[in-house]
Amino acid sequence: MFNDDMFSKGPKNTSQHYWTEHAKFKMQFYGLSAQKILGVISKPARKEDGIVKNTVAVMKPVNPKIVDNKTVWKQEVWVMYQRKAKNHPPAGEAGNSNVKTAIQNPKLTGKNQIRIISAWRYPGVSPKRNPIPGEILDEISKII
Repeated sequence: MFNDDMFSKGPKNTSQHYWTEHAKFKMQFYGLSAQKILGVISKPARKEDGIVKNTVAVMKPVNPKIVDNKTVWKQEVWVMYQRKAKNHPPAGEAGNSNVKTAIQNPKLTGKNQIRIISAWRYPGVSPKRNPIPGEILDEISKII
């Protein structure tokens, strides 16, 4: 009568998107919807290299306003993701196996699938080149 899917929260994995449990937890914690996350990925206002090899962190401001001919905002939504490589070795082979084990999943089938690793809200305007808050870095380092 009941199965695990009935109790899982957050978006479902598809051939286009794979959602990590960490990302689902953060979405719930910060009140972010799958639609909001996908919007940030599809039209980011800023893009940075992620802290993990082959990852990207993208940002979109929340409620930007024009003040004195400048766009300003008080909060940002960030998403860290990775595009599935077309020809990568299975997890645990060649290279840094800890990173590959955390990022890759052999069940992924989509050629252009995006693996959504984390999401968060940043208060204010984040600094260039290091937009990831320390607490998020700590949490990601625990799953890598």
